[in-house]
Amino acid sequence: MNDPTIPITSERKKFMFYDTEERQASLRIRCKYDGINQSFFFRAMLTGYIENDPLIIEFLDKFKEKNSIQGQKKREHVKKMRASGQDTKQKFALDDSEINSIFDLIESETNL
Repeated sequence: MNDPTIPITSERKKFMFYDTEERQASLRIRCKYDGINQSFFFRAMLTGYIENDPLIIEFLDKFKEKNSIQGQKKREHVKKMRASGQDTKQKFALDDSEINSIFDLIESETNL
């Protein structure tokens, strides 16, 4: 499988965590069924999370509620902050490249 999501060697970082043998086997089976490998799956999920994909965010919200990961007030606060950020992006018509340019400008001006 040609995987375009693999970063170049000098930029790679390793992620590692523990889970059960049963869940690892289930993941491998599901990935094989979908024609992907585990690395591709995790990079895809990371991309969705980092880019605030609404489907990933909705899943996490439901998962946190179901498993009592955060209190209801905290979940509502996070949801409001996320909505506020989206409103600001739309209000100023900012896309990701423009936001990156702003951060680059701030970095160059402050020598960070």
